[in-house]
Amino acid sequence: MNEYITVLKKYAVFTGRARRREYWMFILVHVCITFLLGMLEGILEFGDLLSVIYALAVLLPNLAVLARRLHDIGQSGWWILIGLVPCIGWIVILFFTIQEGTPGKNEYGPNPKEVPQAP
Repeated sequence: MNEYITVLKKYAVFTGRARRREYWMFILVHVCITFLLGMLEGILEFGDLLSVIYALAVLLPNLAVLARRLHDIGQSGWWILIGLVPCIGWIVILFFTIQEGTPGKNEYGPNPKEVPQAP
C-alpha cells in the first residue's frame, strides 16, 4: 500500500526511475480497488460511475509510473505508445515491466535500488 501512496504522491512525475516493486504494487492495489468498486457498483446497482471516476483519477499516475518503470530498464517512456497496438503491444509492455532495472546510473537517473551512501 505504501508504494501505491508513493505513486500517487508523484501524480504526474514522468522523470526518474521506478523499481519493479513500486510499479507492480501500484498495479496490484489498483486492480483490487477496481474490483471492489465493481462489486460495490453491482450490489448498489449504481452503474459504472465510480469505476470511471476512479479510472480517470489514476490514469495520469498510472502512465507516469509506467514511464518511470521503462526508464529503469533504460527505455524511453514513449514505449508506452506500443500498448496501443492490439494484443502485441501489451505483451511488449509486460515484457519490459518484468525486467530487472539497469544497474547503476543510467540516462534517466540513479538506480532506485541503491541506497545512498552517507558522506
